[in-house]
Order: sequence, then C-alpha cells, then structure tokens
Amino acid sequence: METNIILQGDSAEMLKILPPDSVHCCVCSPPYYGLRDYGISGQIGREETPERYIGRLATVFREVWRVLRPDGTLWVNISDTYCGTGSKGGHYDPKNPKGRTGQQVSINHKADGCKDKDLIGIPWLLAFALRGDGWYLRNAVIWEKGNAMPECVKDRLTRSYEFVFLLAKSKRYYYDAAAIAEPTAESSIKRLKGGRGISQYSVGIPGQTAQGINRPRAAGAITDEQVPVFRNKRDVWHINTVS
Repeated sequence: METNIILQGDSAEMLKILPPDSVHCCVCSPPYYGLRDYGISGQIGREETPERYIGRLATVFREVWRVLRPDGTLWVNISDTYCGTGSKGGHYDPKNPKGRTGQQVSINHKADGCKDKDLIGIPWLLAFALRGDGWYLRNAVIWEKGNAMPECVKDRLTRSYEFVFLLAKSKRYYYDAAAIAEPTAESSIKRLKGGRGISQYSVGIPGQTAQGINRPRAAGAITDEQVPVFRNKRDVWHINTVS
C-alpha cells in the first residue's frame, strides 16, 4: 500500500526532516528574482541582489543534494529578470499604483555588472552555481509557451520561453529515455528509406563502415519494419500554460 505525504512549509526547513539518499527525483520551480511579492517574511526572490538570491537557492539545493539518492535527478524551472526599471526603483510602479504582478517596490533596478534594460542572466547564474557545487549540468531545456503572456514592449521581442535544467548528483543516474521518446519525424523516415551514396561531404573514419542514418545505402535497403518508430526526446518542449 502506497502512502502519500505532503509537507507544507519552508523548503529549506522541510528538507531537513528527510533522511539522506531517500528521494528519487526533485522537480521544482523556485520564485523568480524580483518579479513577485508573496507577502511572506523571508521569502525567496526578494533579496537585495541577484548574488544573494542565487546564494539562497544554492543553500536549498545543497539540502536537495543530501536527500537525493546517488542515481537521482533534479529538474529546475527558472526564468530570467531584466535589470533596471528607470525611476521605479524604490517606488510604486507608476503604471500600476497597486503594484506590478503583486510587486509594490522594484528591487531589480540595480545589479552589479548590468546596465539598465540588461537581462541579468538569472538561469545561467543558478546553473553555474549548482555546477560549481558538484551537480552535473546535463540539459538546458527550453520550455516554449505558445500562449505566452503579452508584453507591452517596442524595442525587443516578447519573451515566450523559460528554462528547465536537468541536473544529476552522479555521472550515472536513472533516466528512462524510452518513457518520453517521441514519434520519429516523417522527414527522418523518408531519409532512412531513401538511398544515400558517398559524396565529398560524407564524414567517416577510413577503413570503417559508417553507421546510422548517414551511412551509404541503396534505396529500399531499409524496410518499413526496420524504421525506428521513436526518436530521443528533444530539448525544446512546446507546452502551453493552463489555468
């Protein structure tokens, strides 16, 4: 009989009650830097600088490291923040006196090394910090949202994606590629079933037979039964948001 347990509270504190090497997988989306005020004292995301924000997240993920099994994985959804909000630093947003997305005071009006209107690079600051802590940085997945929120900007593109980082505690870890495999693209099937000769652009090792989809072959050499039904999942995910 399975037992489901929900722990509610400060993640840094809740993790401490879990035994070491007891968790198979951690999937999380921490509060983004300077974008929302949840009205909770000590909340993550309202630090004075990006460096302090990254430091607090790294502290939490060190506890994740402790409770994660050696073959476990960590998936982190994180988005970026722009530096500089003009005269709004330390003031209410003049376009919305009640606060922008729940935020009354802008805290991202200044960041070391960034100019006004620069992207801070929060996702990669976090990824590199975790890699420095010993995590294996395995994937930077692009979560592309077809129904992304509109932005009233005239000098840049509207943001429509976020990052999902796959990190592992060990060099070898549990990963079920077959469970998330995608159907083979029709273009790949056509290439596999069609012939392919050797050209000046062929790449291979002298004296060895080329392998895979690019190996020389006659048309029809690969039958329908030999065509792979699935391919490895790609690192761009097209997923719309829902209420």
